[in-house]
Amino acid sequence: MPSPSQQTSFALGLDLGGTKVEAALVDEHGTVLTDSRFRLPTGPATTPAGLEAAVTSLVTRAVERLPEGASLVGAGIGSAGPVVAATGTVSPLNMAGVRDFPLRALVQSVLPDLPVRLRIDGLCITLAEHWVGAGRGVDNLMGMIVSTGVGGGLILGGRTIAGPSGNAGHIGHVEVAGFDDPCACGGRGCLEAVASGPKTVAWARSHGWTGHTGEELAAAHATGDPIAVRAVERSGRALGQAIASATNLLDLDVVAIGGGFSHVSPDLFENARAAIARRVVFDFATKVRLVPSALSGEGPLIGAAALIHRAALVAEPVF
Repeated sequence: MPSPSQQTSFALGLDLGGTKVEAALVDEHGTVLTDSRFRLPTGPATTPAGLEAAVTSLVTRAVERLPEGASLVGAGIGSAGPVVAATGTVSPLNMAGVRDFPLRALVQSVLPDLPVRLRIDGLCITLAEHWVGAGRGVDNLMGMIVSTGVGGGLILGGRTIAGPSGNAGHIGHVEVAGFDDPCACGGRGCLEAVASGPKTVAWARSHGWTGHTGEELAAAHATGDPIAVRAVERSGRALGQAIASATNLLDLDVVAIGGGFSHVSPDLFENARAAIARRVVFDFATKVRLVPSALSGEGPLIGAAALIHRAALVAEPVF
């Protein structure tokens, strides 16, 4: 058995999103223990009872894979928003039947003797990028997820910015000029309603494209399909406009974007950069670097675990 100085410390990372809930153990270097990683599906039909059963199962299974001699030091949770940090409850917009769900308390009941922290998933992905990804060494950073939804999180001056409710940085529900797409949040022209994977596919289908998925849209774009090209341009332009506005507000240095739909085409990033570059008068706004995430699909889990491993960066309230 290793000596105490050689023992590895793990944190449980739990990620709740629009299509899945996932758990894994992550060590103090930001490495996911592969055989501890488990996932179950979520979606619009998810019920509180179903979510409770899934989370309990995933946390239990992941913790059972803790290596002999290693220590479990806590659990971090990243969730689709909105969240209430003070109570640890979540109401994911794309799960209509799940409102004010006590996610932190549920995980705490499985791990009663350990610290459990919960933040919005965009903040967790930002922590991951700052720790081991594209934002290393950058203290004014926004991380973004472009997938089933669009989320974001902020590190400013080297500290996370969560806001009193825990939802600061949720750029997916910033309205973008020139767009009028209705959003599930009640707004119109929200970035998520324009640039998320499902909404981009829906826009393409409404203009005559016959595919059904983001993967099919990516393949069509690669062949030069004109509707697919227009759809990706539209989403990229909306992303760039929102990022330019956020940079004007927050003086960001880097925006790192991950999530499944961010891989639809490199043109998504080029279209976004072109929209940012139009802010020709303000050098501080056009200096922002827009980069792909340096992490794989493990990023949300690493970021959730960072709520424990990188606790010094996490703004109050901390639980």
